[in-house]
Amino acid sequence: MKLLSVNLGRPQPVSYTDQAEGVTGIDKRPVDGPVRVTAPGPSGVGGSGLAGDAVCELRYHGGDDQAVYAFARADLDEWERELGRPLANGQFGENLTTDGLDVSGALIGERWRIGSEVVLEVTSGRVPCRTFQGHMDERGWVRRFTRKGATGAYLRVIEPGEIRTGDPIRIVYRPEHGVTAAMEFRATTTEHELLPRLLAAETALRARSLAKARKYVQQNGS
Repeated sequence: MKLLSVNLGRPQPVSYTDQAEGVTGIDKRPVDGPVRVTAPGPSGVGGSGLAGDAVCELRYHGGDDQAVYAFARADLDEWERELGRPLANGQFGENLTTDGLDVSGALIGERWRIGSEVVLEVTSGRVPCRTFQGHMDERGWVRRFTRKGATGAYLRVIEPGEIRTGDPIRIVYRPEHGVTAAMEFRATTTEHELLPRLLAAETALRARSLAKARKYVQQNGS
């Protein structure tokens, strides 16, 4: 398992975002050399966990629980075949394009060591938005991405440091609850009956998803 690329985005004006200034950092491109990774701060205040990477819409993106976004190259390859066009590393707005790792099947709370310094922890899947659809320029993209359910994973920073293309990835901790990033995505979007199962992951979950699961159980039972 290894890191195929580290991808950073710069603020760009586009017509398809609801961000107040009309800019987005979703167009992420591979970079050479080391990139510093640190916890960016609370949701709504902190941006990306990667130095030099833009997160423009802080209402929904960035912050400690979504500091880094990873997507598997194998899933990009599958989308290439389905869409009939090439998809470069970073095309889905991911910071990390990985090889040999089932990113959507990663467990909430699972920890990865990347290179010799950085440790990241899986918090949730990725919910597609209008900006993602505009960036992809594919009809019905949000629905298609949701239906496939290969969401990639958001991660928080446990141990900061530097990463670079080619770094090995090792899974250094796997919890036993069975709650994956893909399950978290389904539970919080299309299959709300799964929400009680998310509570097994406890505080490793993204705070917003944990609150949603707790509210569902309070209102509907376990």
